[in-house]
Amino acid sequence: MSHISVLLNETIDALLAGRTEGIYIDATFGRGGHTQALLKRLSANSRVIAFDKDPQAQAVGAAMVGQDSRLTMVHASFADLAEQLEQLNTGLVDGVMADLGVSSPQLDQAGRGFSFMQDGPLDMRMDNSKGLTASQWLQDIEEEDLANVLFQYGEERYSRRIARAVKQAGLIETTGQLAQIVKEAHPKWEKHKHPATRSFQAIRIAINHELDDLTHFLPQAVQALKPQGRLAVISFHSLEDRLVKQFIQQQSTLPEQQGWLPQSEADPRTLKKVARIAPSPEEVSENPRARSAWLRVAERLEHA
Repeated sequence: MSHISVLLNETIDALLAGRTEGIYIDATFGRGGHTQALLKRLSANSRVIAFDKDPQAQAVGAAMVGQDSRLTMVHASFADLAEQLEQLNTGLVDGVMADLGVSSPQLDQAGRGFSFMQDGPLDMRMDNSKGLTASQWLQDIEEEDLANVLFQYGEERYSRRIARAVKQAGLIETTGQLAQIVKEAHPKWEKHKHPATRSFQAIRIAINHELDDLTHFLPQAVQALKPQGRLAVISFHSLEDRLVKQFIQQQSTLPEQQGWLPQSEADPRTLKKVARIAPSPEEVSENPRARSAWLRVAERLEHA
């Protein structure tokens, strides 16, 4: 299945806010759908800097760079945004977007080990050039710690039972093996949902440090923005969306004790909320993977 970018036009519209030039960051290039749409809307003297730690995404980006010199690819996590932008000497930018979903090619390639739908090596690394595979990680982790990961990152209510079964199984080398172990340990699951869904999500989040990276990325993204620059983030599950929502809330609200500010005190807010957008019924019908997506948009305040 080819990758279909979720909330494509809504994201680009929100990010640009009527502008047609500037410097923009795509913090999660993926297969380049949002970057390509952004470049189409930008003037000849504009620039897009795209981040991705997946070597396959970098290969797609390199081909795109060959066709459009306005694009710069960075092989790094968006958690390293500030450091990378300093090296590139970009100055402040006009917009930052991030799509936190796993791309369809990652899910659909058995060799990447993300999916329980087809058997393949149990890998799950976004950057498969370094770090522990999911198989190695499961070997190393203690049962109690695994149960906590499954509960916290997968919101899996049977986390302890599943963790016990996984650790008792010994070396697990394929996605099929892991899916079967989880299924057999799982007493009850949601209709139309594979019993391993939550466990696979939790393990993927843990080995790729997804929530930690997001927590580091958000303040860096705001600091990178010019006044009136926009931040647009698409999330696909409640843990990510909660982090983005709470961050924007904190950055756009006065502390309770500061419901009003004396003239001598600076306003601590850096953002104002712009929008929260869900996919249309038509988009969900055409692309079921869009069904859980939310786009949150905020704008850097003039004084920040």
